[in-house]
Amino acid sequence: MLSAARNILKPSVARTFAAGKAYKHTLPPLPYAYDALEPYIATEIMTLHHTKHHQTYVNGLNAAEEAYASADSTAKKISLQSHINHSLFWKNLAPAKEGGGKLVSGGALEKALVKDFGSVEEFKKTMNAKTAAIQGSGWGWLGYDPVAKKLEVVTTPNQDPLLSHVPIIGIDIWEHAFYLQAR
Repeated sequence: MLSAARNILKPSVARTFAAGKAYKHTLPPLPYAYDALEPYIATEIMTLHHTKHHQTYVNGLNAAEEAYASADSTAKKISLQSHINHSLFWKNLAPAKEGGGKLVSGGALEKALVKDFGSVEEFKKTMNAKTAAIQGSGWGWLGYDPVAKKLEVVTTPNQDPLLSHVPIIGIDIWEHAFYLQAR
């Protein structure tokens, strides 16, 4: 997770902390238009999710970093988790017209899913069951367990990042990620 976070967050952040300078994170642009994921994710959801919810997390991260020196708990010091989760989430998505939502037949991910879950369909069933079982808000993850050396479906509550595995796919199970389309 930390290596993924390093790739998402600018490398100068650590140097900025060390120098005691204020650093302002910004909302990363999406690599596609808000309507590119239609009909799977509505334009309105994408726009609100990215410009309002993720922006709120960026604002919170900036505020947390300003107060970092006086933070009295680890939880306050790790408040960048929402930003990290969402930055990974946006990278998981791709427009259908660009192959989004499809596995490369015979590709490395498909082979790993078959090896570790028995089939792609069994992986989907497991992912759907575990994410549907989340009580309240949270995240569903396909992660690689470096100890067991296999892919596993893991859930985390609230905005907790996936720390026990290397994140491959993250699914936001918070109601803001889908409620507008389900009304």
